[in-house]
Amino acid sequence: MSIRKVRVDDAVGMVVAHDMTKIVPGEYKGPKFRKGHIICSEDIPHLKDMGKEHIYLIDLAKGQIHENEAVRRMAQAVVGENVFLTEVVEGRVNVKAAVDGFLKVDQGAVDAVNGVEHAVLSTLHSNRLVKAGDLVAGVKIVPLVVDEATVQAVEAISAATSQGIVSVKLLAEKSVGVVITGNEVFYGRIDDKYAPVIAAKMNQYGARILGTVFQPDEREKIVAAITEFYQQGADIVIATGGMSVDPDDVTAAAIRSTGAQVVTYGSPVLPGAMFMLAYLGNMAVLGMPACGMYSKITVLDLVLPRILTGEQLTKTDIARLGYGGLCVSCPDCHYPQCPFGK
Repeated sequence: MSIRKVRVDDAVGMVVAHDMTKIVPGEYKGPKFRKGHIICSEDIPHLKDMGKEHIYLIDLAKGQIHENEAVRRMAQAVVGENVFLTEVVEGRVNVKAAVDGFLKVDQGAVDAVNGVEHAVLSTLHSNRLVKAGDLVAGVKIVPLVVDEATVQAVEAISAATSQGIVSVKLLAEKSVGVVITGNEVFYGRIDDKYAPVIAAKMNQYGARILGTVFQPDEREKIVAAITEFYQQGADIVIATGGMSVDPDDVTAAAIRSTGAQVVTYGSPVLPGAMFMLAYLGNMAVLGMPACGMYSKITVLDLVLPRILTGEQLTKTDIARLGYGGLCVSCPDCHYPQCPFGK
């Protein structure tokens, strides 16, 4: 590659080799002159107002790629399903969600891409809800020109992933059975406060309530309720309450007694430490502690969307929630625009 530096006063009739950015603090930042623009005499004052006394003319050598083509190829390589690319602006391509869904980012692949000299891939955190049109990633290269090998390295990293580096998963409309446990509610000593919370949460995530039943703190009856939902074809059962170590709390034991395979009893998430996850066949059984009744965001918000995308969570998946798993209970909750679960 050869780069020639030309005074702007001598640049009339020449072709701009890259997007030139104009910045007006507090008002505007964007390309004033795009790659390919032919400079005319009227442009000279504008260029000088932008602080440009010289421009570059670039002649590519064999095996080299201009930033626009390089970043376009890199962006096409990293994306998976349900995302789309914007046009190249100032050597950058944005990746946006094409649908409402759940963002998945291969963090290891992101690290690998950013280990390639001159490559830049910046993303949101994985495992978060996004809306159609949301910006989820940006792709850029640092210089005006890169070697073909740089782009090929990024393409190879992405090709080694199973679903692209950045993708959005649709949340399936799964059926959910709800089992509210506790003698105090079953016998009418207090009004239930949990069922409305679960219903609102399921509506938020697009799940359908198959039914809600109330049971006392009796293991056999809780087992029967969970089994009945399983026989009805429920995708998920949420059993609330009775998850602590108190002698009257039998929900965790009841979940085990259904024959479900327990993934974990306990999670490194606060609120949600007494959470249980098990699978009865393909049906996920979630034991939710009382925190879900009074905390706006809990472990349920970290695991439910993943289950709704068809992901079958493992003990390792739950263990990894500990880093960033502390909710500080902000007076004004902005989840997921916060560190919780990241």
